[in-house]
Amino acid sequence: MMLVMMLATSLMFVFPAIAASSKPSNSSQARKANQADKQAADEYRQQGLAYRKQERFEEAIAALEKSIALDPQNIDGRIILGWTQHLAKKDEAAAASLWEAIYRSPSSLQAFNAIGIVYLVRGDLPQSVVLHSWAAILKTDNEIAHYNLSLAYQRLKQYDLAIAYAQKAIELEPNNPHPFVAQAIAKWASGDLPNARKIFREAIGVDARYRNPEFLNFLNEAGFSSDQIQTAKQVLASS
Repeated sequence: MMLVMMLATSLMFVFPAIAASSKPSNSSQARKANQADKQAADEYRQQGLAYRKQERFEEAIAALEKSIALDPQNIDGRIILGWTQHLAKKDEAAAASLWEAIYRSPSSLQAFNAIGIVYLVRGDLPQSVVLHSWAAILKTDNEIAHYNLSLAYQRLKQYDLAIAYAQKAIELEPNNPHPFVAQAIAKWASGDLPNARKIFREAIGVDARYRNPEFLNFLNEAGFSSDQIQTAKQVLASS
């Protein structure tokens, strides 16, 4: 109960200021979409997703913004826009889009997962911890939140927490090698080298590509920092 109160207090410091600037005005953003607008919005959203798949991010963002203008109440559309902006490395815009989604839907698990990752990747670790902790409260078996909390706590040098959250993520998603690697680098950083090697071998057992040090460069797409990737390579080299 105390943790919930602390997290709620932390969110209050960051949420009102951003939400206040995101309040719907009397413009078209505030209106309700009619059926024709919703259909057109869906078409733009699908177009945006198609562009995103091709990594044509500017075109994707433009299409998704048109979708939101036509259907401003669609929370999924705002989350898709925010995530696309994140992929395009426009993290300020991504955070603004996702905070707008949260303002409109304060219990949106997808929005909290996404914005927590945005803050993790940009290095705002305490903020990422607050957001992902809240996401874990919204859904206790939220493997995304537990995994990213492990990465954040490892960078904050709170290794016991990093190991514990990685273990929870492993239990929730045992076929995903990323939590294994997250736990391995946390154990390595804590000085538990034998168990770090053991856990990394388990990651390789899940996905044999992780025995290739060059393949580990792709961990940046899974939220790992460059330092964390180098640590993973050290663990692999010693395994």
